[in-house]
This record gives sequence, structure tokens and C-alpha cells, in this order.
Amino acid sequence: MSNIGMTLDELDTPFLWTDVDLLDANIQTVAAYFKKAGVAWRPHTKGMKTPAIAHKLIAAGALGLTCAKLGEAEVMVAAGIRDILIANQTVGPHKYRRLAALQRQANVIAAVDSASTLPGLSAAAQAAGVEIPLLVEVNGGMNRAGTEPGAATVELARQIHNTPGLRLDGLMAWEGHTLALPEDQREAGIHKAVGLLLSSAEACRAAGLPVKIVSCGGSGTMTVTAHIPGITEMQAGGAIFGDATYQRWHAPTQSALFVRVVVSSRPAPERIIVDAGWKTLPAWITQPVPMGVEGVAKVAMSAEHGIVTLDRPNDTLQVGDFLDFIVGYGDNTLCLHDEIVGVRGGRVEAVWPVSARGKLT
Repeated sequence: MSNIGMTLDELDTPFLWTDVDLLDANIQTVAAYFKKAGVAWRPHTKGMKTPAIAHKLIAAGALGLTCAKLGEAEVMVAAGIRDILIANQTVGPHKYRRLAALQRQANVIAAVDSASTLPGLSAAAQAAGVEIPLLVEVNGGMNRAGTEPGAATVELARQIHNTPGLRLDGLMAWEGHTLALPEDQREAGIHKAVGLLLSSAEACRAAGLPVKIVSCGGSGTMTVTAHIPGITEMQAGGAIFGDATYQRWHAPTQSALFVRVVVSSRPAPERIIVDAGWKTLPAWITQPVPMGVEGVAKVAMSAEHGIVTLDRPNDTLQVGDFLDFIVGYGDNTLCLHDEIVGVRGGRVEAVWPVSARGKLT
């Protein structure tokens, strides 16, 4: 915390930072969007992994959090978050026991798509004297995890409902495959995918099964999914940083997550070398965007070098000058850093540990 009060220019590079004013504004924008749409907000934390930011989300009105891994959920529960969805399969005896133990501290829901996990989950719940809440994950066309819509989903939901120690809370899905569609086809694709989730929810209810949660929706689909009747909660989280990926997907937020670097070499007038490579600032999914640099033709990364290739000679930036990049994709960038520097008005206000970094189990 020795950096508190320093200016950006006084910090050593490279480092990950957020403009706290922009971050807070983005959080309020997303919270207000879902409130107006009449749907609850359970933001995904896989791209932030930081309890201090998670508490900002809860304070803004989020009902809880979504995590990608049990280990992330454990970090958030230890930080005082009391309602979490693990939007992933939790498989194996170690994880069953951990998930059961968490129920004594918080409501931690897990996703399932196979009846083969139910005996282990049930045994762990009964041994701990708790009830484990579950959502059936439905395959809405992404063809990753999930039961097939309709009868297969109803059957697994029925088995959960009838298994001691387990509680059926509802269904979830993720329509992320629609983001690969051409923009003029995306809205129809989202409606089709979410429709499979909703019809499965109705089939479960028709079979007398309790479905109080129907959860889906990410930052890239939020402007469509949030307005589909029947969805109870949205998992969008990445939009709070408004990185270059979410700008491409038209999330209604501003860029607020950056990496500051120093120009370490100018070997040619069309090439700028900086002191951050893919170990700091990955360029896959979406290229990071160098701010204030004209004529950028390409951004590429090797392990510890960033290469900005220009479409014409430019000597404005010299060795030793600072440069900020808008992060290309927060999910594959933030997990590489131990901390996020929170900056307000050009000075460091906070240094937040990325406490859920490396929680892969």
C-alpha cells in the first residue's frame, strides 16, 4: 500500500490499473440497466477475481455473485459474500466436501449436468448436515456443457429434487456462442438459445418441479437477454471494465481497465516496443489498444515484449515515455496480475489484491 497517493507517473511499469471514477460509473450503469429491465443481477467474477470490487457490485444492488470455480467462490465467501452461483460443474469427492462446507457460511449454488454427480453431492451434504442448492445447466446451442433441452433437463431436475441433501433451485445456461454470429443475426440467435432454456424451465414446472431461478446472460448479450421475459437473473460481469472486447460487443460501458507500460525500444520509426508482453497484456481474443497512438496497424506480444506496428513513421513516443493500453480482454489479463491499482483523479487511491487469482480447483 506504499503507492497510495502517488501519481501514475511515479509507479514502476508494467502495472494493471483502473480508473475508479469510470469503474464506479460503469457499475452503476449496469446495475441501473438490469433494474430497469426488471431482472436481478448476479455478476460473474471470473474476469475480476477481486473481493474489493465484488463488494462494490453488491453495494450497487447485485443479489450475489457468479464464479467460475469453487476456489473462487471460497475466496469470495471468505471476503463476506453470502450468495454465490458456481456456473460450472463441481465434480469429485474433494470438491463435494468443500461445496458442502461452504453452505455453513453462505448460499453457494452449483451447476450440474449429470446424474452421476448426485450421489457424491448428496453424501457430502448429509455428512455435513447441510443442503446443497443446484441448478441444471442446459445446452442452449453452445455445445459445451449442459443437458439437452426438454426431457433430459426435466429428468435430471427430477432426480435432484428427489435426492436427499440436494435442493433444486432452477436452471442456467450461457448463450455465448451467439457472439460469434454476424451482428445482423445475433439477436435472433440469442432469442433462439435463451428460448431453449425457457422452454426447459416451463417443462420442469409442468412436471411439478420448483424452478425459481432461470439464470443466463453475459456482458456481450446483456442488451438483448435482459429483456427476454422469464429470465430471473443475469450473470454479466465483464462490462464493468468495458475492455476492448466488450466495446466490440457494444456493452453500454466505458473502458476503465488499463495496463501502463514504458517504451523500452524504438528500433524503427514504424515500430514501438514496450515492457509488457503476453505475460502481462495478452493480445488474443482482442488486441489491447494503445491510447493516443495514431496509425496503429497491429499490436503483437511475445513473452515480455509488446510490439506496436504503425502504418507510417512516427517518432512522437520515445524510449522512457509512458503509454497506457486499454486491456484487450479482462478475463485473460486480470488473472496474470497480483493486484489492481485503483486510480482517481490521477492518484492512487487503492491497491486491491486479486485474491482469487490462481484458484483453478
